[in-house]
Amino acid sequence: MKRLIVLAIGFCLLASFGSRTLAAGAGQAAQSSAPAAQSTDKTPPSYDMKAQAAFDLADLQKKFTSLAEAIPAEKYSWRPEPGVRSINELFLHVAAAGINYPGAMGVTAPTGFDAKNFEKSTTDKAKIIEWLNKSFTFAITAVNGMSNADFAKPLPKLGPDANEGDVVYLMVVHAHEHLGQSIAYARANGIVPPWTAAAAKKNPQAAQE
Repeated sequence: MKRLIVLAIGFCLLASFGSRTLAAGAGQAAQSSAPAAQSTDKTPPSYDMKAQAAFDLADLQKKFTSLAEAIPAEKYSWRPEPGVRSINELFLHVAAAGINYPGAMGVTAPTGFDAKNFEKSTTDKAKIIEWLNKSFTFAITAVNGMSNADFAKPLPKLGPDANEGDVVYLMVVHAHEHLGQSIAYARANGIVPPWTAAAAKKNPQAAQE
């Protein structure tokens, strides 16, 4: 856990999008936790997360884009309160992350991507959905292009024990975190996630997201 906290802070410092809040929170968590015991097990870990990571990202792509399609364009400027990301900024934040995380491993960003102020670069619904698709496709391609050995490749710029497998792990976790946020935004505007609506038709008693 301590290693992941350090890694998350390192990536937040490296990435070019809204990271100060995340880094501060991680720093507080590190200060409040007891020092981790030193492990004597030096056995190299087994990295078999490639297929699962690519599968998760593909599922996330379907959910983000279908939710973005379901939200009316006039709702894209909605935000829960001042100072919090709007719907369009949230989707662009997710799209930026799908490009910036592979970028930490040296993968060149797609043409037209400018990390600076990307979250506020457009309010156009069609363009935002296009960027979501482009970002997830980019991330999936990057993961599929990795060898099993690449997951253990050191990335000291992110932390003394960091490796490329950690970056893939954080990328997937980050997307899942913001999918939950996106669902909450949609629900606050009376929009049922499309996959939940489809499941409810088959089984009205099913739990809903």
